[in-house]
Parts: sequence; structure tokens; C-alpha cells
Amino acid sequence: MNGKRKRIYSTYERTWHWIQMIAVVVLLATGFHIHAPVRLPLADLAAIVWLHNVFGFILIGNALLGLFYFVTTGAIRQYVPERKGLAAAVAAQVRYYTSGIFRGQPHPTRKTPERRLNPLQQLTYLALLNLLLPLQIASGLLMWGASRWPHAAGAVGGLPLLGAVHTLGSYLFLSFLIAHLYLITTGRTPLAHLEGMATGYEDLEDLEDLEEPGAAVPAVDLRR
Repeated sequence: MNGKRKRIYSTYERTWHWIQMIAVVVLLATGFHIHAPVRLPLADLAAIVWLHNVFGFILIGNALLGLFYFVTTGAIRQYVPERKGLAAAVAAQVRYYTSGIFRGQPHPTRKTPERRLNPLQQLTYLALLNLLLPLQIASGLLMWGASRWPHAAGAVGGLPLLGAVHTLGSYLFLSFLIAHLYLITTGRTPLAHLEGMATGYEDLEDLEDLEEPGAAVPAVDLRR
């Protein structure tokens, strides 16, 4: 297919993404060290706890700024899937990622500047941003403030329960990060998506390139 270079991500979106990625990686590394300092002797435990707390607040601040940006600019629509045919679209996307891509089959959806995420990614990000991230932030804040607000932590089960929930959330974030690294390689080239997040631009096929005389335009206008 002939590609046409188009701007996909704004400067702010790329900056927000990289800050969140760095924060998540640092939080995972320091969090697992705190959880098992004997097995992961990276540095002084007090320094690791301080670093973990600092990047936790960086992640929270960046998340709030991102929410304001995506809502006020309307970019939040990128994360809302179309309800019509959603189950079939998600199933097709799963088949592609697990088998179709290895057989050279065409991507079931088409990426455009207006629709950067396919239906499976949209559902994943909705769960991540609306469930997992708030739960991880809330549990982390309650653990951080347990000595300051003991009644608040005690009201939700105390440190044992909060610690278990926070650790489970960490493993879920790690699973998402591993899957995300795989999805990065599923573009037109293995580094196409990474280049897009670095520069803001990607080579996308034109709609005309997908059409043949008399052929119908694909109903789903998403791709990744």
C-alpha cells in the first residue's frame, strides 16, 4: 500500500505519554524493591520509598492534567468505542493479534488521525484509566497517608488489605506494559508506532489505497 505521512499525536499527548510511561516503570521497579528488598538490593530502602512516593505524585499530577486536556479538547472521544458491532470488532482484533498477524492477514481495522485506537485498545484503556489507575492511586495514597489518617486506612481494611490490592494492581500494570510493548511492534513496520509517539507522525494508507473499482468502503475506520 502507498503510505501518506500524517500527524497522529500532538506535542502534549506525546509528552504526557512519555511522562506516564517513565513514572509507571519507576513505580514498578521501586515498588517491587519495597515489596522484596532482600531479593532486589537496588539501593537504600528509605531512598527507594522516597523515590516511589515522588513518582507516585508525578503520575497523579500528570494523570489529572491529561484528563483536563482530553476532556477540554475532545480528544477523549478517541477512547470511546462505537457500540454497534463492538463485540464482533473486538473478536476480530483478538484473532488478528493472536494468529492473523503471523499469517500475513490484513488488519481488521484502519488507523486514522481521528480514530487512533482499535476497539480492543479502547476497551483496554477505558478499564485501565477508569478502574485500575484510580484503584492504584487510591490504595497508594491511603498507604502513604496511613500514619497521618489511620482511620481512613482502617476503614477500608488497613495496610494488609491495601498492600495486597496495591501489589495486585502493580502486577496488572506490568501485564499491560508487556502487552503494550508487543502491540508497539504491530504497525506497518515494527518501529512505526514507536516513531509515531516520538515524532507525532506516522505513514498511514489513504482510503483510496484500500478501495477497488466498485468495492465498498470498509465499515470500520480504525487501525493499529
